[in-house]
Amino acid sequence: MNWLTLFIRFSRLTFYTALLLGSAGIAAISITIFIVAKDLPKLPEPLSRIIETPKTEIYASTGERLITLGGREPVLLSRISPHFINAVLAVEDHMFQEHFGVNKLRTLKALYVTLMKPGRIEGASTITQQLAKNLFFSFERTYLRKFKEMLVAFQIEYSCTKEEILQAYVNQIAFGAGAQGVEKAAQVFFGKSAAQLTLGEAALLAGLPKSPTNYNPYRHYDRALKRRDVVIRRMKDAGYITQTQVDEVVASKPTLHKNHADARTGSYFLDAIIAELVQKYGSDVVYHGGIKVTASIDANMQDIATRALQQGMENLDKLMGLKPDDEPRPQGALVAIDTASGAVKAMAGGRDYYKSEYNRAIYSRRQPGSGFKPFLYYTACEKLNIHGGTLMVDSPVSIPVVGAPVWQPGNFERTFRGPVILKQALTHSINTIAAKLVHKTGPDAVINTARLCGIKSPLQSVYSVALGTSVVTPIEMASAYSTIASGGIKHEPFLIWRVEDAFGRVIYEHLVRGKKVLDPDITFQVIDMMKSVIDNGSGRSIRASGFTRPAAGKTGTTDSYNDAWFTGFTPSLCTSVWTGFDRERKLRQANGLGITGGRSAAPIWAQFMEEALKNQPPRDFIIPDGIHFEEAVVTTGYKFDRKKRPQINVTESDLTESISQSVNPGYSETPESKPETMIVPLKPNQQLRKLPIPELSQ
Repeated sequence: MNWLTLFIRFSRLTFYTALLLGSAGIAAISITIFIVAKDLPKLPEPLSRIIETPKTEIYASTGERLITLGGREPVLLSRISPHFINAVLAVEDHMFQEHFGVNKLRTLKALYVTLMKPGRIEGASTITQQLAKNLFFSFERTYLRKFKEMLVAFQIEYSCTKEEILQAYVNQIAFGAGAQGVEKAAQVFFGKSAAQLTLGEAALLAGLPKSPTNYNPYRHYDRALKRRDVVIRRMKDAGYITQTQVDEVVASKPTLHKNHADARTGSYFLDAIIAELVQKYGSDVVYHGGIKVTASIDANMQDIATRALQQGMENLDKLMGLKPDDEPRPQGALVAIDTASGAVKAMAGGRDYYKSEYNRAIYSRRQPGSGFKPFLYYTACEKLNIHGGTLMVDSPVSIPVVGAPVWQPGNFERTFRGPVILKQALTHSINTIAAKLVHKTGPDAVINTARLCGIKSPLQSVYSVALGTSVVTPIEMASAYSTIASGGIKHEPFLIWRVEDAFGRVIYEHLVRGKKVLDPDITFQVIDMMKSVIDNGSGRSIRASGFTRPAAGKTGTTDSYNDAWFTGFTPSLCTSVWTGFDRERKLRQANGLGITGGRSAAPIWAQFMEEALKNQPPRDFIIPDGIHFEEAVVTTGYKFDRKKRPQINVTESDLTESISQSVNPGYSETPESKPETMIVPLKPNQQLRKLPIPELSQ
């Protein structure tokens, strides 16, 4: 057998092998296309119907419609500025009129990049492909999605004219700031119709779809102008405009529409609820699925919260002596939660949404200061079997810490009161007594109580955690205090009551499930102490403002005056208010004195609660069965006898507090004046201290 015969046989074998492999490849591709094509969406006739998506509506729990999402205002190509059409073609798909749905050169380049850099899927989308993607597919970058996108693009090109495709595209594209479609975008950003867009305005809008958030001119004006300049130069390269027109546009700065309330939700709460919906159902369902959402918000309370926070911030500006142009300005946040369900009834995440959309009510973690003490006091009452009438000593304290300096917390007033009962200690937020309590209970027990109540932020296992040195959010504080307000029943805070699909079917409904996490008797004892904070202590400015309902709460001020809080509740509503600067900076009056939570946050709380509850009858906290009340002498812890007033010299041996550092003897009650007393609730097995000396007559 000679070489020629071998060559012929080899050639035949190669030919038939190639033919077989080619046929198999074609068959495989055909089968793949057939399988994939079965799942492809059917195009509507006419194509314009494809942009007629139902609108999503969000309602308050009280029935008011809060916002409508999605939906478009479609317009004919003849009613759109030619400048915009040319800008879109220049920057998105300059070969639009020539290709049949796919740009071959761009596709081959993208395929090369994808193969050479595994894991990276390069885009090469034409306007037709973008239309297919935006209408039918998710934004996940996968090979299968790109393949389906190409098939639908071919289908669109085969079934529709170029004008129909372009019209559908410009009417469904997202421009950001809530604008869907060019007509809506023109109204939102420039306050005019799409037909009235100038060359510069058209170029700016055409540049936004690449990244609507990053190029949003309301937030990133300079960035949007740079993108506009890219578009305008592409228009010149494509032959749509001259260099003179390019220079004129680049030198100009367009004026944005000032009345752009519909450009954003205008609401910290709505931003939060939309984010939750998108996370749960995806953007397509939220903006184009026609769902109906019933939120937890009370529309009236929300308006009150916004006004109260704004007024409070203006008052704080005056207290600090700030001028109108001074920057930065203090910020604030307010969250109100229904104690019976966990429903968030109102939320204000800052003083001005349009200047800062950052939602401090949810995301800002700040030190609560003494606002953390109720968790300590509950822990101490539970672990040490003490109560509001237990005698403690306000005196200098030094607590050794392993591997760290001795902890020596001081009081806000820089003085010491000597022997006082526990209720008085919380009323006046005495730090030394809090330090002695956490030294006995340990920080982990306090952290556990905070966790049970609803605090989820990381908490440091150090003694100072009891004085609020770990950072938390306002919504956490409101939720945790709400657990106390409800008698120890924990409800997770929530924003959404119900979601219905476009056909009215309920696809989600929140079920209220409370969990008992605290002892109701001890919880009531803590509530009683917190009521005294408002009536007689660091939160007494609330009573001075005219708020008279039964309420409990606690101020919180950090040592540095960076954060000032008030969190408090009635039996039905719990509200947390924070004030401070976004970047740590002291809150100081014009005279240089630090500003406390009682001066800044408490008045906001009082204004909100007074208006929010004005249509509800006042009611007090329910007293658990078995709780009884006794009157305690504040400086001795003894039960007060109204008929006989003993003179008592308190000595260190009389005190139950074993780690007191020093006791000032000589605190006494004289027969000439009634001693200061407090009514304290006691559990069935508890009682006040009895007199150790013979009773003295009047």
